[in-house]
Amino acid sequence: MAENENETQPQEPATQANGEAPAMPQIRPLAQYIKDMSFENALAQRGLKGQAQPEVSVQVALDAKKREGQEDQYEVTGKFTVRSKNKDSEEMLFLLELEYGGIFHVSNVTDQQLHPFLLIEAPRLMFPYVRRIVSDVTHDGGFPPLNLEPIDFVKLYRQGLAQRAQAQQPAGTA
Repeated sequence: MAENENETQPQEPATQANGEAPAMPQIRPLAQYIKDMSFENALAQRGLKGQAQPEVSVQVALDAKKREGQEDQYEVTGKFTVRSKNKDSEEMLFLLELEYGGIFHVSNVTDQQLHPFLLIEAPRLMFPYVRRIVSDVTHDGGFPPLNLEPIDFVKLYRQGLAQRAQAQQPAGTA
């Protein structure tokens, strides 16, 4: 049986100058924890007039910084603000503020790739835990458990870059 010379052969990974394959970027969680959390059940404090039709909004802010004295270790913090308002009256039903942190060991990542890597990959690893905390806290606070929809951290990162670029433009050129 003759082999077809036009068939595609598996590609070898790109090699470095010394002939070795480049090391793959790695991120390893060392710790994850709640830095700060508050839950306010405004509905229980004032009571409900009529029927509630909840409308939920979620805001996310991310930050990353190198840990002092620790090689290749970074702390990534996500601030999640979850507000639920009554659709008709705009009255607050509950407010959940969660600051969730993680410590990660990062290796084989260039300085140029580090910022997006930390603000995309680390939050992806933390998100299932954040989702569970939000679900548990809203349930324990007297509401049905709130299961957050998946967050597109790549899109969130790009939006942050666009906002920073726009803020750096002189006022006259905007």
